[in-house]
Order: sequence, then C-alpha cells, then structure tokens
Amino acid sequence: MNLITLQTNILEDFEQNLLKLKKLINKAPKNSLILASELALSGYSYKDMKKASKISLKAKKELLELSKDKTIALTLIIEENNNFFNRFFLFSNNKIVHTQDKYRLFELGEETNYFKAPNSDEKIKIFSVKGLKIATLICFELRFTQYWERLKGADIILIPAMWGKNRKEHFETLTRALAIANQCYVIASNSAYKECCKSSAIITPFGEVIKDDRKEFISLNFEKQQIKKMRKYLKVGIENE
Repeated sequence: MNLITLQTNILEDFEQNLLKLKKLINKAPKNSLILASELALSGYSYKDMKKASKISLKAKKELLELSKDKTIALTLIIEENNNFFNRFFLFSNNKIVHTQDKYRLFELGEETNYFKAPNSDEKIKIFSVKGLKIATLICFELRFTQYWERLKGADIILIPAMWGKNRKEHFETLTRALAIANQCYVIASNSAYKECCKSSAIITPFGEVIKDDRKEFISLNFEKQQIKKMRKYLKVGIENE
C-alpha cells in the first residue's frame, strides 16, 4: 500500500480546488491511502459557508467514485439543521467508511463562532479499513495528548490540518512525537495556503520523517512489519496483533 499526503494551496475558486484534488488522486497508484489537508476545497471561508457546503456535496459524490481502488480522506464543510460542521470523511471501495466531526474547535481561528462541535468526542477512536487500524485527529486535536493514549494500537493515524506558520515547529514536533509514542505511521497533511506552515509528512514508527515543503504529493510504501518490529523490541505496552 502507498501512503500519500497532499500539500495543496487553497484558491478562492472551490471548483478549481476540487479539480486539483481529483488530479492528484488520479496520479496515485491503486491501493493508495491518500490524505488531503483540512478543508482542502474551501479553507475557512467564513463568508462563503453555504457555497463551501455545496461544493462538499459535489465532492462527496465524485470522491465516492474515485475510491473504487483507493482510500481517500479529507475534511469538508457540511451543513445540517442550520449548523456547519468540519467533518472528516474516509472513502474506500465506493463507500463512506468513517465520518468524524471536529470536536476541538480552534478558538483563536474563530472556529467556535462558525462551526458546531459534536456533543462528545466518542468518534475519536480507532476504526478498521481493509484490515488496517486507522484513526484521525483533526488539526488542533493533535495537541490533546489524552487522545494519543486512546489511539494506541492504531497502525496509521491521519492528521488533516490547516496549521499556521507561527507554530510550524509545534506541528513538526507533535506529529513526529505521536508516531514515536504510538509506534505507528502518522500521515500529516497540512495546507500550502499562504498562512499555513506546510510541513506535510509521512512519519514512520521509528520516527523517520518524509517531507518536502516544495511538493504537493509525498508518498511512502506502508510496511506493517515496521510497526511489529518497534512494538516487539521497544516494549511500551502496545500489543502486536
């Protein structure tokens, strides 16, 4: 399996953002796991939330089709009952396998003024896709280390983000620390929008970081054996299965 993280800019034209995303997904080989950045189609377009939610509906249909032989993950702006949610989707085998609304909204970015959080964080958990244990933390949720403990045992943790430039070192440190602490792969996809720090990466269970701030498409072959070796020889209480 190929692990792929995308690092794309966000344009004001949501349709162009969707076209770019589809182009990069089509570039990926079959049996890839592809993560796009948080709100990759719209960014935090607070003045155009309804417009963003409409492109999300279109994107859902098109990504379902593209997920026939690939697994695709991202967050989208979704409108329900006059509320907006920052919702994570994972598409695989032409199905929506998992959804998860962002629970820890970023107050400094005014998210609490525009988005509704779910009533609980119960969906921050491990779920199974094609025999792999996967979990996700959406951007700011990465800072809450109680979730790291909850996600121990995952093979891959996905981090879609729009992480600001001033906190670049925080993002790089936390994503790498998560991979080392949980002895798993971490795929971090951060936006290349002008206010964001990039630093998208794929991090191995050993803590090796594969990243390139110049690229839109970063990939690495997934090796389950790397997880097993780390958990066998550096025993911290995470069991192999």
